[in-house]
Amino acid sequence: MSNEVVATPVPMPAKRRVAQLLMLALAVAIVMGAYANVGLALDEQIPSGMLTYGLSLGGLMLAAYLVLAKFAPWADPLILPLVTLVNGLGLVMIYRLSESDSNMPSAKLASPNTQLLWTLIGIVLFSVTLIFLRDHRALQRLTYTAGAAGIFLLLSPLLPVIGQDINGARIWVGIPGIGQIQPAEFAKLALVIFFAGYLVAKRDVLALAGRRLLFIDLPRARDLGPVLITWGVSLGVLVMQKDLGSSLLLFGTFIAMLYIATQRISWVIIGILLFVGGAILAGIAFDHVGDRLEIWLDPGKPEFYDRELGGSAQLMQGLFAMGSGGILGTGLGQGHPDLIPLAFSDFIFAATGEEIGLTGIMALLMVYALIVERGLRTSLAARDPFTKLLSGGLSFLLAWQIFIIVGGVTRLIPLTGLVTPFMSQGGSALLANWILIALLVRMSDAARRPPPQAIQDEGLTQVFQR
Repeated sequence: MSNEVVATPVPMPAKRRVAQLLMLALAVAIVMGAYANVGLALDEQIPSGMLTYGLSLGGLMLAAYLVLAKFAPWADPLILPLVTLVNGLGLVMIYRLSESDSNMPSAKLASPNTQLLWTLIGIVLFSVTLIFLRDHRALQRLTYTAGAAGIFLLLSPLLPVIGQDINGARIWVGIPGIGQIQPAEFAKLALVIFFAGYLVAKRDVLALAGRRLLFIDLPRARDLGPVLITWGVSLGVLVMQKDLGSSLLLFGTFIAMLYIATQRISWVIIGILLFVGGAILAGIAFDHVGDRLEIWLDPGKPEFYDRELGGSAQLMQGLFAMGSGGILGTGLGQGHPDLIPLAFSDFIFAATGEEIGLTGIMALLMVYALIVERGLRTSLAARDPFTKLLSGGLSFLLAWQIFIIVGGVTRLIPLTGLVTPFMSQGGSALLANWILIALLVRMSDAARRPPPQAIQDEGLTQVFQR
């Protein structure tokens, strides 16, 4: 007999599969309970389309679960149920706005059927990513290709004909037969892949210390090039596209990944100083940036409040709504979120806060925090530096976006125009975030998968490598 040792994959424990499926069912049940609550509050009866919505959402998530169980069986079991819960609550709030009797644009433009369709496409992209990207480390070979694609997508709204200026920001591209898409949502994924690949190759050089200032080891002047280039691109986005959100998201993510790669706090300090300095200069030189800062500092000025869009009316209405919700909220379907401009997109967090209150908002933020924590846990468990940087970067990207939008609607920082992940209406952000989750799931599967069993081809013994 041959003594050849053949490696076979370790099967996932059946209990883990069942637990994940039960958590997914619980998430769908919570969403359907919220959906019924809205109907009872508005019309004193359960919505007639509840069964259709429940079966549609449950069917989509079951399909996602089956793909995950087949192609990424060792992935973190919490990520998909948590994302399902947030995505479902977003559908509920968009439905609630669409059923309002108000003639406000927030009610007229809310479209739950469209958002459910985008969710379907998001699940398809999630599944396609898991099926065809069997080894995420292949992305490292596309480092500079991803960087070029990210820059092109980020700047594509500036192109003539296809680039469109909506609500004062040039961040949209019009595609015949599809409508408008926001390329920056996909650019951020490509740029994180580029940052991860670049920093893996250059981290030893970037970690070298130059002069020491007080208690900080400053980097060498020759190594500031990547930071200055990223800073310049982010300022270009801020100035030319009037997109403060993407600018802050891009530069903040790069600095965070640079810190993960080098463990140098000096990079964080330099990054903060560069961005604050650049934002102040842009605020002085360009009116649209200065207006954002002035609205943040004094939103009660009549000249700011009376603007139809882009003024302080949406910020003040959002603050009033969350204040009226109090600790426990007015109850789903019992508030007036339709009075908030852009409640279905930019301000869906404030609209949700009015009806579920501070307690509900804290629970929602905890769900987001758990998604980010599972991504960071993948980064810690990863066996290679590219996976550590990519999973850490994607997790920070999600956390940073949540901080920016929540900070904006609560007036902690200036408004930026970003949307709440998985909740706000719109296709570009939802599709990009489902791809982000697919990448995290793929890396989680690789990090958590135990070594294969070594089966000796003698039919006598089996040696398990643990």
